[in-house]
Amino acid sequence: MSTDGATQGGRPRLAATALAAMGVVFGDIGTSPLYTMKEVFGGHHPLPINVDSVLGILSLVFWALTITVSLKYVLFIMRADNKGEGGIMALTALALRTANASPRVLWMLSLLGIFGAALFYGDAVITPAMSVLAAIEGLEVATPLLKDYVLPITITILVALFVFQRHGTATVGALFGPVMLFWFATLGAMGLWNVIEHPYVLLAINPSYALRFIIEHEDLAYLALGSVVLAITGGEALYADMGHFGRRSIKWAWFGCVFPLLYLNYLGQGALILADPTAVEHPFFLMAPAAFLRMPLVILATVATVIASQAVISGAFSLTSQAMQLGYCPRIRVKFTSKHEKGQIYVPNINWLLLLAVIAVVLGFRSSTNLASAYGIAVTLTMMIDTILAFVVVRALWNWSWPRAVLFLVFFVVVDFAFFSANVIKVLDGGWFPLALGASVFVLLSTWRLGRRLLAERLAEDSMPLDAFLVSIGSSGPQRVGGTGIFLTGTPAGVPRALLHNLYHNKVLHERVVLLHVDMVDEPHIPDSERVRIEALSAGFHRVFVRYGFSDEPDLPRALELCAAQGMDFEMMETSFFLGRETVVRQPLSRRLPMVRWRQILFTWMFRNAESVTGYFKIPPNRVVELGSQVEL
Repeated sequence: MSTDGATQGGRPRLAATALAAMGVVFGDIGTSPLYTMKEVFGGHHPLPINVDSVLGILSLVFWALTITVSLKYVLFIMRADNKGEGGIMALTALALRTANASPRVLWMLSLLGIFGAALFYGDAVITPAMSVLAAIEGLEVATPLLKDYVLPITITILVALFVFQRHGTATVGALFGPVMLFWFATLGAMGLWNVIEHPYVLLAINPSYALRFIIEHEDLAYLALGSVVLAITGGEALYADMGHFGRRSIKWAWFGCVFPLLYLNYLGQGALILADPTAVEHPFFLMAPAAFLRMPLVILATVATVIASQAVISGAFSLTSQAMQLGYCPRIRVKFTSKHEKGQIYVPNINWLLLLAVIAVVLGFRSSTNLASAYGIAVTLTMMIDTILAFVVVRALWNWSWPRAVLFLVFFVVVDFAFFSANVIKVLDGGWFPLALGASVFVLLSTWRLGRRLLAERLAEDSMPLDAFLVSIGSSGPQRVGGTGIFLTGTPAGVPRALLHNLYHNKVLHERVVLLHVDMVDEPHIPDSERVRIEALSAGFHRVFVRYGFSDEPDLPRALELCAAQGMDFEMMETSFFLGRETVVRQPLSRRLPMVRWRQILFTWMFRNAESVTGYFKIPPNRVVELGSQVEL
């Protein structure tokens, strides 16, 4: 999809996609007002409430949104699309295309991308817990009698959210945009109500207030950055979801609606806190002009946080699917919940693991204030990784000069590092959780990547060259039987193990033998016209190359149907698929091991529990023959 595809139908189409983007892209950052100002002035490191500090914080929030979200993501990084797709995996794929880069540099860039992707899972756990808990805490404002029910209600809503995932969001997705538009309109209206009473808070747009606050209160300002960063959490989602809506739609929605209404709400909270310092306990809900409006506001906030959580959960599913396609994750069952939208997927294993982690986080931290200590560190680290990868892209692919590229890098890294370092002090207070979760996922992804590479090398070493094999069977080959035999192979130049085992045990070959190689490329989508390529060989052999992008749905029977356009038809009832089923066994300790022992054990466990090739590629099970072998690793 082109990033400007939203404009092909003119302004009505642009308005429609911008509205739809509000329901997915801006949910996380749009619910940040629920807790940001509360944590700045009433969290673990509260600031004194006076005109200087309030205007200083409001100025910091404005310029954080302007520099990090508007300049960095909306106006710049979103231009670095991988054929319309965004996100850290797409950015990593772009960075890995750098010309003349050494293998070590490419390896380091790959590790950066994997680690950034791993940190997203920490965000996918904390965002639902933090946002829903912050919304339900509004019940304490509406009526203190419900205080003891905050945790049970939060957990009930989260369980319902994750249970609903298996049905997909296609049926209710059309409502997300209008609901979030109403949410942002409510944010702006409440902010305006309070700003009218204290209009001097509008002065905070002047950056001198932020600079003066930082200079005069160095230590306090540094601690405050750890809470100010909550205002920009979700900013990276604008880039990650670009492929669904297009860059122009997101840009117009952000500048035309979301940014001004969002910041107007922050201004209103600042005005309220100055007028009534006791409102710092729940400034968002106390902004409501009348007490009877607070319960409807709690309900609206809960709906908005559920929508925001839905976007993050769906992002975790998409990231897992992309990681599988690119070879960073073992095969896991993926269900496509929509017949019309490829992005509507459900990954059961990830869904239930996320639910368990979210419930554990809610029960462990018990309040949004405690969770705020864990929120931010993973996001800021991911943003810094995005900046580094973007620097590689602008220098190597866009051919920026060194001074221009370095200026870009220094400017954004200084901002990113300021937020990240301010969050490092939260590590012992809860910031360890997203880092530990991200590190665990990184170990899994990197171990799988390394293990698959070593396994491919070992299989290639034991493989017979295909050219020599064709010559050997050409003169006095085995008996041929009717039909087509398809052998999946990871090394097109070699003979698949399954074929050799079939010859050894059955002493026959099919009249037509197809060596099928599936190639996962670092592009989001491959059109059907470029999906398959056929190469005719001797002795009734053919090579078929099938290509999938990292956002495509693998479906080999569908790919084989496309071969008819190139003169090769497949009758499924006369076709057999032969798959090699390797069993990984560990080498004796006396040998020099290619992987450390604990990684060997981990990879072996992941390999044994990965989904079968049959299910992953949608091969009819009654047409599959599996031939096993052992491989030492």
